[in-house]
Amino acid sequence: MIRVRDNRWLFFMHREANEITATSWSHLNDCLYEGSWDDNLGRFRSSIAFRGLSDASYELKTGLCRLGGDLQRLERHLIRNFRKYAHADAVPADSVWNWLARAQHHGLPTRLLDWTFSPYVAMHFATANIERFNMPGVIWCVDYFKAHRLLPLGLKEALDKEGANLLTAELLSQVVATLSEFDALAPPDFVVFLEPASLDQRIVNQYALFSLMSNPMGTLDGWLAAYPGLFRRIIVPPALKPEIRDKLDQANMTERVLFPGLDGLSRWLARHYSLRAKFAGAPTAGPALD
Repeated sequence: MIRVRDNRWLFFMHREANEITATSWSHLNDCLYEGSWDDNLGRFRSSIAFRGLSDASYELKTGLCRLGGDLQRLERHLIRNFRKYAHADAVPADSVWNWLARAQHHGLPTRLLDWTFSPYVAMHFATANIERFNMPGVIWCVDYFKAHRLLPLGLKEALDKEGANLLTAELLSQVVATLSEFDALAPPDFVVFLEPASLDQRIVNQYALFSLMSNPMGTLDGWLAAYPGLFRRIIVPPALKPEIRDKLDQANMTERVLFPGLDGLSRWLARHYSLRAKFAGAPTAGPALD
C-alpha cells in the first residue's frame, strides 16, 4: 500500500524529469497549453488542473496538514463548528462537500487544496506576491482525468454513469456522505478533483476546483511522486515574474477580479503601486490608473 507521507524521496527522483523552466512569456504559455488539443472533440480542451505558487519550494500541503496533531479529530471539530456557527443558508445543500468548499474559501484549514482550470489564474498566484519576486515560482499541472483512473470503483462508476470527468458535491454524495466513509474507500490512497458549486463569486471568477485526498495527513506532492505521469511543474524564474505580472494586470487578471469586493480592490491597488525595484530590478511602479 502506498502511503503518501513515506513517498517524498520518490518526488525528488522524478522532479527533474517532470520539471521545465519557462524562458519567456510565450514559452510559458506554450508550456501551460501543451497537450490541450483533444482529437475526439476536435477542440482545445485540457484536462489539467493548475496551481500557481510564488515559491517553487512550497509543498502541496493543505491548511489542515499545517495544523499538525491528530488531524482526523481536528477536522471533525473544525467542520462541525463551522457548520454550527455559519449562516444556515451558507451552502445550497447540507452536504459535507459543500461545507468543505465554503469553509476552504473563507480560510478554514481543511484537507482541500485550491486549483483552477485557468492557466492565467495560476500565473496570477505565481506572481501576485511581490515579496517573493526574487524567488522562483512554480505552476503545478496535474491531469485530473488520469488521476481519476486511480479512484476506487464506486467513484469511477459514478463518473462513468454521469459521463463526467470531475466529481461534484452531488455526485460524491451519491457514493459517500461523510469524510469517514470517504476515507474508508482507501487503501491505497487516492485523490479526487472536486468541482464546487458556484457558492460565491470568488469560486466563479477563479474558475476554481479542489483536490481532496483520502489521507488527511498526506501531501499531494508526496502522492504524485508515485505517479510521475500525472503531473508537470513549470518553474517561473525571478527574472520573468515582472513581465508576467504586468501583462496579467493589462489582461485584467488581478485581485480586483479574483477577489471581488473592497478587500480584493485594496490588495490590487497596494500591489500595483508598490515599489518593486528592490525585489526584481523592475520599474518602481506600474502605469498610473488615472
